[in-house]
Amino acid sequence: MKIYTLGHKIPDSDSICSAISLAYLLNQISYEATPARQGELNPESKFILDRFGFDEPILKTSYAGENIYLTDHSDLAQAPDDIGQSHVVGIVDHHKLGDITTNAPLECWIRPVGCTNTIIKQMYDFYHVNIPKDIASIMACAILSDTVMFKSPTCTKEDKKALNELAKIANIDDPMALGLEMFKVKSAIVGTPIRELVLRDFKDFNMSDHKVGIGQLEVVDISLFDKIEDDLFKDIEKLRLEGDRDSVLLLLTDIMKEGSKLLVSSKDESKIEKAFDKKLQNSRVWLEGVLSRKKQVVPFLEKSYSTT
Repeated sequence: MKIYTLGHKIPDSDSICSAISLAYLLNQISYEATPARQGELNPESKFILDRFGFDEPILKTSYAGENIYLTDHSDLAQAPDDIGQSHVVGIVDHHKLGDITTNAPLECWIRPVGCTNTIIKQMYDFYHVNIPKDIASIMACAILSDTVMFKSPTCTKEDKKALNELAKIANIDDPMALGLEMFKVKSAIVGTPIRELVLRDFKDFNMSDHKVGIGQLEVVDISLFDKIEDDLFKDIEKLRLEGDRDSVLLLLTDIMKEGSKLLVSSKDESKIEKAFDKKLQNSRVWLEGVLSRKKQVVPFLEKSYSTT
């Protein structure tokens, strides 16, 4: 069976690396799998693939008539537009269960951990497949990225265990030093177009029939945004109108201070204020300790939208 492995529409490092690591695993257990991507790579993902000698997964946005194995998502808003015409053979994900449905049984590996590649490491163990050094390297990078070097509240002992085992396979002596190098690449924003920054790590969600977009930019020093913050805000307002969204939020996350400044463009800011029990000032608010969109932002917004 021919299968494409692919992550969400605007791919992050976990999406890209999981498409590659999952495809390799499937190819070892009698499938014919090809890693794919729905969008362009961000700087961190490019750094990881270049560092460990990988080509980019193929760019493919239409999957009608194809067999696909989804990684790092199970929401229709993040899946290919023609997913209803494809055959979803599996899902591996670490987010909430989304709204994708299938007309046939499928393999599902969905677990509450900090990174999809942590689950894929468990899949390798389950199938007794050895992980090559280069594959282990990018899997380790994905875990470092998604768990924010273990700072994220989504990080679990399973993520730490997986990273330690992958680092040994990959001969990575100091994973945290590698993680910091990756986040410095993420923090290089000078000269990058504003829209590219807004969409660097952006996802749409359906919240009680309201379209809500949430982006996140993780840096080692939030002051990097001082000169462009107003431009970022103007662009999320444009993005909200262009996509007929109810709200667009952008998290400016400082991984060293362990918190995020939230920029908000919304038809009704009271929904956002209710979600976080904080008043917005000039459509902005600091969220102490907030590093995870998945665990610390999305659930509270969904609750607010469902009750208003």
